[in-house]
Amino acid sequence: MAVAMLTTGASTWQPGPPPQITHSPHPAPGSISRFLAHHWIYPLPPEGAPPKGYTALEASLAPESCGVCHRRQYDDWRTSLHSHSVGPGLLWQFRIMGQRQANRCMRCHTPLAEQKALAALEFHWPNVPSSPLPAYVGRHLFRQGLVCAACHVRRHQRFGPPQPPGMPPGNTPGLPHDGFTASTAFQHSRFCATCHQSPPGGRSLDGKPFENTYAEWRASRFAQADVTCQSCHMPKRRHLWRGIHDPAMVRRGLRISLTVTRAGKATADAQAVIRSVAIGHDFPTYLVPKVYVTLYALDPGNHDVHEIARKVIGRSVNLRLTRELFDTRIPPGGKSVLSTRLALNPSRPVKIELRIEVSPGAHYERLFRHELGHAARYDKTTVTILRQALAQTIAARYQLTRLVVPVPSTAGESKQAVAN
Repeated sequence: MAVAMLTTGASTWQPGPPPQITHSPHPAPGSISRFLAHHWIYPLPPEGAPPKGYTALEASLAPESCGVCHRRQYDDWRTSLHSHSVGPGLLWQFRIMGQRQANRCMRCHTPLAEQKALAALEFHWPNVPSSPLPAYVGRHLFRQGLVCAACHVRRHQRFGPPQPPGMPPGNTPGLPHDGFTASTAFQHSRFCATCHQSPPGGRSLDGKPFENTYAEWRASRFAQADVTCQSCHMPKRRHLWRGIHDPAMVRRGLRISLTVTRAGKATADAQAVIRSVAIGHDFPTYLVPKVYVTLYALDPGNHDVHEIARKVIGRSVNLRLTRELFDTRIPPGGKSVLSTRLALNPSRPVKIELRIEVSPGAHYERLFRHELGHAARYDKTTVTILRQALAQTIAARYQLTRLVVPVPSTAGESKQAVAN
């Protein structure tokens, strides 16, 4: 069964010599591409032995070790999807696919060579480490997902954005782990494109890459205004990365209205409009989420409820990822409209209700349900993990908006409700 993945080669951990720690001044903007080409080379090489003089805390790749000093960043990361990039859905896939195919997923979900080595040990893959993993790796690093070190550590040297005003520069003598090398690349959307943009020649349907967020942003007014990925998803440098799974984040990006107009004695028109006003890429950007927009007719006591119109916003593909079914996503600054005319009983006033529900994992929910329908092909443990994956996906659904507008009593009259 095919699943949505990015591509990379296989890699396992092997020990190496201590790195030579050198610090460079803040790179000029033109060096961002050069920095990223080196920083995100795939597969990522093993960290190797830590420099002499490093304490166990300084050498550790475990995010909880980073959190000893960088507490706010660690606490934010723990609430983000980055810390949950290895969950039941991915673990189920790893149980049924080979190591080479799994490495494609790990390119973004768990990119460190040490994480891949731990995965090889856990799933009894043939390409396992030839020597025990050192203590600085930690036993849980694979299950912890996209950890701090994935973005900030290479060969035990730390990297990050330039310090804000009033803070010492990264190459100040005496800082823990010999300080850090600063790069403005951490403040540019291209840093995020590493995982949020399919590589050239990557999988696509109808000429559209599976993952196209960076390209969508580049074509938007937000790129022209230098509103980067970090501007919205890492406000004030916080490691939150809120997105489609977060109702508050989604509501801030949309303006939603419901207008009801009395068209005649026995008819009324209802129109729901969803505008993308503060989202710098298509909504939703990836092919997994779906947004369900539904109009209902209600009697005054909300007892008699029936659906009168419905549409789905998203990019839908078949389970084998070989055919696009539809693409109704909203581009930056665009809108989606759901309109309908309904017949009325003149002696029975009604109200129109708009409900918008979001399923962040809609594609995977379909996939997991399909696979559970063929559970006989799997062992008991694999089925248990698959059930956990489905339950987790269902639990992520939420109601984004609910608006109710009474049908006006006078022909030509309109009433409106607005969210955001």
